[in-house]
Amino acid sequence: MHIIENGNAAAALGVKLCRANVIAAYPITPQTPLTEKLSEYVESGEMKAEYIPVESEHSALAVCIAASSAGARSFTATSANGLLYMHEQVQWASGARLPIVMCVVNRAVGAPWNVWNDQQDSISQRDTGWLQIYCADHQQIIDTVIKAYWLAEQVSIPVMVCYDGYILSHTFMPFDLPEQEQVDKFLPPFKPDYFLNPLEPANLNTVTLPDVRMDVKGELAHGYMEIRCLLQEDLRKALQTAGEAEKRFAGIFGRKADPFIEPYRCDDAEYVAVGLGSITYQMRVCVDRLREEGIKIGVMGVRYYRPFPDEALAEALKGKKGVIVVEKALSYGYEGALMSDLKSALYEHLAGTGSLPVVQNFIAGIGGREIRTDDLTQTLRAAVQSRVSKEPVWIGLRL
Repeated sequence: MHIIENGNAAAALGVKLCRANVIAAYPITPQTPLTEKLSEYVESGEMKAEYIPVESEHSALAVCIAASSAGARSFTATSANGLLYMHEQVQWASGARLPIVMCVVNRAVGAPWNVWNDQQDSISQRDTGWLQIYCADHQQIIDTVIKAYWLAEQVSIPVMVCYDGYILSHTFMPFDLPEQEQVDKFLPPFKPDYFLNPLEPANLNTVTLPDVRMDVKGELAHGYMEIRCLLQEDLRKALQTAGEAEKRFAGIFGRKADPFIEPYRCDDAEYVAVGLGSITYQMRVCVDRLREEGIKIGVMGVRYYRPFPDEALAEALKGKKGVIVVEKALSYGYEGALMSDLKSALYEHLAGTGSLPVVQNFIAGIGGREIRTDDLTQTLRAAVQSRVSKEPVWIGLRL
């Protein structure tokens, strides 16, 4: 069924179709309409789930951790400082290997207070052991929520589904609404390998010693370092699982896409602009304009940011003259986080091959600063013509 709705509604419909059992929520702009919509589904009986309003974002994720530990499919959502308030529990959820799905509706973080869009909130959580997937339109939002549950439950790692506040969360776009039967076929009921059972009391995630030791059954148990190493290994393996998810999804829903990157006019491009989320669609307009000028440029959206699809990106950018990384976040004191990760991937896979492109970094839209298409087009044009700066260049800055 083809419908027109806003991005938050698309995410809520995805959670509903996935038959989540427990929803914990605390309101924060611009995420609030998403969890409000889910509360309406639960109240009306359209969705059989426990909706638990809590006193803080920290508590919201704590509820999801408890519910997931007990074998329930759980969901929450947040933005900006709410995500930062969750930080302790974000680390806990991944360390406990719980397949929670959380929508992060990207918003600038304080101080000073700002309720508009950039991606500093989710980027600040990149090293917490969660999978991070970025969406560029409403179809991707609903589809990614559905894929995220299957992926999380396959690898036992939580997933953040990230999309731009207001630009996607509050705007209306057409998208296909999957049938419940299709989603049920793609996503079977959650059956964890282990979950808490009152008939068999157990302690989970107690203090773990630095070294391996014998457990109560006399078997050699992992120490903290082994547990964390396994998380890293499984995160890297999740790239393969993401590919499997895409194949399964295409077979059932008929929508096929590259799980890691979304290229546009890149096949013959000499230069490629790279970014996360909705800005990559705006850059398509810029690319079309520059193509009319005879400039061979394309744009590539990065869908999976964690685990980082280094091989896929290096292969796609091999032989290009230049890569222009445009970001709505910054690793303060150095450069954009995507810029650093991409340079590392290109160096790892292309150094010494003669196919290593020049990479430049631009920062845009911080705190919701308007990204004018004319300014963005001029930025890409200048980056193609010559190296603009070794330091990140801020688009639209007025100092």
